Amino acid sequence: MNFDSADAITISDAVRAAKVSAVEVTKAAIARIAARDNQLNCFTAVTAETALTDAVRIDEEIAQGNNPGLLAGVPFAVKNLFDIAGLTTLAGSKINAENPAASLDATAIAKLKQAGAVLVGALNMDEYAYGFVTENSHYGATHNPHDLQRVAGGSSGGSAAAVAAGLVPLTLGSDTNGSIRVPAALCGVFGFKPTYGRLSRAGVALFSSSFDHIGPFARSVQDIATVFDVLQGEDDRDPICTKRPPELVLPQLKQDISDIRIAIAADYFTKGAEAEALAAVQKVADALNVTEYVTIPEAHRARAAAFVITASEGANLHLDKLRYRPQDFDPATRDRFLAGALIPSSWYLQAQRFRSWYRDRVREVFQNVDLIIAPTTPISAPLIGQQTMILDGEEILVRPHLGLFTQPLSFIGLPVLSVPIQRPNALPLGVQLIAAPYNEALILRVAAALQTKGVVAAVIV
Repeated sequence: MNFDSADAITISDAVRAAKVSAVEVTKAAIARIAARDNQLNCFTAVTAETALTDAVRIDEEIAQGNNPGLLAGVPFAVKNLFDIAGLTTLAGSKINAENPAASLDATAIAKLKQAGAVLVGALNMDEYAYGFVTENSHYGATHNPHDLQRVAGGSSGGSAAAVAAGLVPLTLGSDTNGSIRVPAALCGVFGFKPTYGRLSRAGVALFSSSFDHIGPFARSVQDIATVFDVLQGEDDRDPICTKRPPELVLPQLKQDISDIRIAIAADYFTKGAEAEALAAVQKVADALNVTEYVTIPEAHRARAAAFVITASEGANLHLDKLRYRPQDFDPATRDRFLAGALIPSSWYLQAQRFRSWYRDRVREVFQNVDLIIAPTTPISAPLIGQQTMILDGEEILVRPHLGLFTQPLSFIGLPVLSVPIQRPNALPLGVQLIAAPYNEALILRVAAALQTKGVVAAVIV
């Protein structure tokens, strides 16, 4: 079996059928990381010893005739803001390296382990999840596997690049303003941000509590659906985790999608992007026979308000460190947090009032359409260190504008999947599939249909 490109379901089926052992799969993952990660810089820690211990246990369960779980023997890794028992949770920072080791796994890690998945390490990220490039001054930049001179995106850059490079088939990341979707698009993999509060964030270092989501990166829609199903469920350790009963999406993937009302995001989502990003959206629209356009009103204001709220909440969370240890921050993170600390409270309150108004307007949009498609990023991966880019004849900053099309959607917690578009001999690009809250199954059904048509597919290099 080629573990470099096999998806999680294929690996798990082989392990449970005893065609390959969990120990073999785990050793192969650890070997791939050792061979390739010095070029990519995805991992900040590799948990080889505990991974092999878990793999041995899974093989013993199979030998005894027990069911080890949906993800038996599947190696996975997590963004280094998830608590891993026995490791210090860095959250991409130098300051956090002084903290004691976590005593418990984050809820999401515990659930994946219960399903038989094997944790092999922690992954690089922008400091405190504040960024779209994973150029970390403490732990180095993560390189895009498709072109090592280019960024992997962020802030979950290590998570996306590890999947795209064939190091592991599954990873977890977090998304505040696009930190799952942006790197998924730039690295050519699937990246899923479910509805706000749908998955537990317990044991996850937060950036902006009223925005933060967790979600998976994977090589197939089936893998995304499987991980989502495993991670669903209420959790008293996370006060914003919904008590809504789980709705399993994996059994729904093959359902007919002909009755789903789909439209293309117009206006804001058709401006400020390179032609190839808009062409990717059109490719999806053509495959789904979609010709209708819909306007998400005031999306530009939603993005502005998102900047205000996340900067304010992030700065408040780190205020003491900003006062007493500013020199120990990544300069790019520090300067934005300092700016956030100076935002007047009236601006923050007004942004929250607008947020409520905007949520109502988007709710009205979804009365007439079930799913909306839009670009994930305005461009393919820029070069590491690149400061500016030209869009619509205007020179603009790279870092903030990579989230141009993602921020207005996470602003109100909508579920969104970034799907990788088939583009032979070109850098990856993604398209967002967007639905109303708690309609994850609808998104994944459409994504599965696109995958079957060969329009979307992860690009593993």
